[in-house]
Amino acid sequence: MNELPGDALAHRLAADIRAAGGAIPFARFMERALYEPQLGYYERGRNAVGRGGDFYTSVSVGPLFGELLAFHLAERLPTLPELAGTGRPFQVVEAGAHDGRLARDILAFLRQWQPALAERVEYRIIEPSATRRDWQRETLAEFGSQVRWLAALEEMPPVTGIILSNELLDAFPVHRLGWDAARQQWFEWGVAGGPEHFDWQRLPALTVPVLQLPAELLAVLPDGFSTEVGPAAANWWNTAASRLHSGWLLTADYGLEAPEFFLPQRAHGTLRGYADHRRTDDVLANPGAQDLTAQVNFTDLQASGTAAGLTTEFFGSQRRFLTDLFVATQKPGAPFPAWTSPRVRQFQTLTHPEHLGRAFSVLVQSRRTP
Repeated sequence: MNELPGDALAHRLAADIRAAGGAIPFARFMERALYEPQLGYYERGRNAVGRGGDFYTSVSVGPLFGELLAFHLAERLPTLPELAGTGRPFQVVEAGAHDGRLARDILAFLRQWQPALAERVEYRIIEPSATRRDWQRETLAEFGSQVRWLAALEEMPPVTGIILSNELLDAFPVHRLGWDAARQQWFEWGVAGGPEHFDWQRLPALTVPVLQLPAELLAVLPDGFSTEVGPAAANWWNTAASRLHSGWLLTADYGLEAPEFFLPQRAHGTLRGYADHRRTDDVLANPGAQDLTAQVNFTDLQASGTAAGLTTEFFGSQRRFLTDLFVATQKPGAPFPAWTSPRVRQFQTLTHPEHLGRAFSVLVQSRRTP
């Protein structure tokens, strides 16, 4: 009998666990479960998003999210001092483009509603996966050489424009920590066992820096309280900030501010799995066959960007961010398509607190040269 992709990945993970002496950090398990070439969830899950997949995103709701972002870009980018009154190109850099639909929605809007500006766009996609690059090239074929790909942010020349991501950082690998109240110290949960079944196991030592929390909080933190630490997301944000010469760094994602991770209702952390539009209880089950995600720590992101010289221009709910853009589209002569019934329905889904409006937050930081 041929081995299924999930079985092959489970055997690889089990071999990794044996080689490590019996357990690996959850961050390594999560990274391979999501991104293992040909086997990870995002490597073989082109149709994971939308009605027939495992979860919805703002992009899968329809083109409105991309149209509003493009409208926002068209208002902001020409104000950059380096570009004002010139015909020089500007860069739109997207990371985590999945199958390329957001890029298509942005570029199609600019082509129709801001044609002069559209000719100056250099769209760059940061994509390490050859599989996903193929999906994106198929979606964006009509835009030809206007779209180019790089494997990593570090390969990107200094950006004058915007670096953006949508639901990227919540899928970065996280470390899962637990609190030992008797010893008053953190420990790290690792993953053991496999390939038929994986289990949680304490690691002998932390593989990430110790969480620095107020003594009064640690004094009342219950034994076994679990949370996640995501240095990969903060490191990525810092790298993106370092590539930004002038312009904006923007992300929309699930996330919380640092104190919210330690509320009583999050005693088991924010780590979760999704399959068939349902939350799954066992994030260690069926590696490669379910999405794994954890809330982004927006406090860490802001601090990382500030340390790199950026200024926070906006942080708030997606509802507030998109509502502000909606108001801007109502100005007389604003270059935006009519608010037809389909667009209104999409807007309601993107902003309603019971849908995506409260679940997602938006962070915008900027660097403006003199």
